Amino acid sequence: MAYVQAKNPFKKLRKTTRGKGRHFLHADEGAGMTEAGRRAYKKENPGSTLSAPVTGKVKPGSKAAKRRKSFCARSRSWTSERGKAARRRWKC
Repeated sequence: MAYVQAKNPFKKLRKTTRGKGRHFLHADEGAGMTEAGRRAYKKENPGSTLSAPVTGKVKPGSKAAKRRKSFCARSRSWTSERGKAARRRWKC
Protein backbone atom coordinates (compact mmCIF):
# COMPACT_ATOMS: atom_id res chain seq x y z
CA MET A 1 0.00 0.00 0.00
CA ALA A 2 1.51 3.31 -1.08
CA TYR A 3 1.44 6.24 1.31
CA VAL A 4 0.70 9.58 -0.34
CA GLN A 5 1.45 12.64 1.71
CA ALA A 6 -1.25 15.26 1.38
CA LYS A 7 -0.34 18.86 0.68
CA ASN A 8 -0.16 20.87 3.90
CA PRO A 9 -3.23 23.16 3.94
CA PHE A 10 -1.65 25.31 6.65
CA LYS A 11 1.45 26.27 4.68
CA LYS A 12 1.55 30.05 4.63
CA LEU A 13 3.57 32.77 2.92
CA ARG A 14 7.05 33.27 4.24
CA LYS A 15 6.40 36.36 6.33
CA THR A 16 9.81 37.93 6.29
CA THR A 17 11.23 41.30 5.37
CA ARG A 18 14.81 40.11 4.94
CA GLY A 19 16.76 37.91 2.57
CA LYS A 20 16.16 36.33 -0.78
CA GLY A 21 12.56 35.48 -1.60
CA ARG A 22 11.05 37.85 0.94
CA HIS A 23 7.38 38.64 0.55
CA PHE A 24 7.11 41.83 2.57
CA LEU A 25 8.89 45.18 2.55
CA HIS A 26 10.53 46.50 5.70
CA ALA A 27 8.87 49.53 7.32
CA ASP A 28 11.78 51.72 6.13
CA GLU A 29 10.89 50.76 2.56
CA GLY A 30 7.20 51.54 2.93
CA ALA A 31 5.87 48.25 4.37
CA GLY A 32 3.40 46.16 2.32
CA MET A 33 3.99 43.16 0.08
CA THR A 34 6.60 42.73 -2.62
CA GLU A 35 5.69 41.71 -6.16
CA ALA A 36 6.91 38.18 -5.38
CA GLY A 37 4.71 38.15 -2.29
CA ARG A 38 1.66 39.16 -4.30
CA ARG A 39 2.37 36.41 -6.86
CA ALA A 40 2.75 33.81 -4.08
CA TYR A 41 -0.48 34.97 -2.44
CA LYS A 42 -2.39 34.74 -5.72
CA LYS A 43 -1.00 31.24 -6.28
CA GLU A 44 -2.21 30.15 -2.83
CA ASN A 45 -5.58 31.90 -3.22
CA PRO A 46 -6.86 31.43 -6.78
CA GLY A 47 -9.36 34.05 -7.86
CA SER A 48 -8.03 36.70 -5.49
CA THR A 49 -7.81 40.27 -6.74
CA LEU A 50 -4.78 41.49 -4.81
CA SER A 51 -3.23 44.52 -6.53
CA ALA A 52 -0.14 46.65 -6.08
CA PRO A 53 -0.49 49.87 -4.07
CA VAL A 54 -1.34 53.11 -5.85
CA THR A 55 1.90 55.03 -5.33
CA GLY A 56 2.13 57.33 -8.34
CA LYS A 57 0.29 60.38 -9.54
CA VAL A 58 -3.33 59.67 -10.38
CA LYS A 59 -6.05 61.44 -12.31
CA PRO A 60 -8.81 62.71 -9.99
CA GLY A 61 -11.86 60.45 -10.14
CA SER A 62 -9.98 57.58 -11.79
CA LYS A 63 -10.19 53.97 -10.57
CA ALA A 64 -6.73 54.30 -8.98
CA ALA A 65 -7.73 57.51 -7.20
CA LYS A 66 -10.80 55.77 -5.77
CA ARG A 67 -8.67 52.82 -4.58
CA ARG A 68 -6.28 55.23 -2.86
CA LYS A 69 -9.13 57.16 -1.24
CA SER A 70 -10.69 53.91 -0.01
CA PHE A 71 -7.38 52.61 1.39
CA CYS A 72 -6.64 55.91 3.13
CA ALA A 73 -10.09 55.93 4.74
CA ARG A 74 -9.75 52.29 5.89
CA SER A 75 -6.25 52.74 7.28
CA ARG A 76 -6.80 56.05 9.07
CA SER A 77 -6.50 54.44 12.52
CA TRP A 78 -3.25 52.56 11.79
CA THR A 79 -0.70 53.86 14.29
CA SER A 80 2.05 51.21 14.19
CA GLU A 81 5.34 51.83 12.43
CA ARG A 82 4.34 49.54 9.54
CA GLY A 83 0.90 51.10 9.27
CA LYS A 84 2.29 54.61 9.10
CA ALA A 85 4.87 53.49 6.52
CA ALA A 86 2.14 51.92 4.37
CA ARG A 87 0.07 55.09 4.54
CA ARG A 88 3.10 57.16 3.46
CA ARG A 89 3.70 54.78 0.58
CA TRP A 90 0.11 55.18 -0.60
CA LYS A 91 0.45 58.98 -0.16
CA CYS A 92 -2.37 59.26 2.37
